Amino acid sequence: MTKINRAAVVAEALDLLDEVGLDAVSTRRLAKRLGVEQPALYWYFRTKKDLLAAMAEAAMAPHATAPLPEPGDDWQEWFLDNTRSFRRTLLMRRDGARVHAGSTPAGDLHRIRRKMDFLVTSGVPERDAQMAMLAAGRFTVGSVLEEQADTGASGELPADVPVIDHESAFEAGLALILNGLVQRAGT
Repeated sequence: MTKINRAAVVAEALDLLDEVGLDAVSTRRLAKRLGVEQPALYWYFRTKKDLLAAMAEAAMAPHATAPLPEPGDDWQEWFLDNTRSFRRTLLMRRDGARVHAGSTPAGDLHRIRRKMDFLVTSGVPERDAQMAMLAAGRFTVGSVLEEQADTGASGELPADVPVIDHESAFEAGLALILNGLVQRAGT
């Protein structure tokens, strides 16, 4: 039997995700790739839901380790950069948005508090900062879900319907969220 550890299981599960997509990820398939019996995985993850949560956390590492805002940073530029970083990270993995959707950022709470404190210190009302971060996060996940589900069937649209690429649509929506927040903050 191959010797495994939690990190190896998660890394292999993410590789499997990239190869076959979320719907085809199974503990049976993962165990086979790792060269172990399926029950060996239960030592590290009691349920598939626990495994998916660990995969979501690991997949978010590039965003979760991005630099935090510093006093004096422009809050509007930071808000844009932070949301774009989140999008880039979701796009790094096949079905990244699906894996992330519904996950709880338990290991990221300190960073989220620092981000919120930065916005509030920059003059954004606390409730507006909370709602803007939530809206930007959900908008980003939804945008990436659509992007990752796109099968390129835009040729079926009527000729008078403009085709807008995913990045342009994302940037337009992000600008709308930021502009609303700027108005609410009065800056």
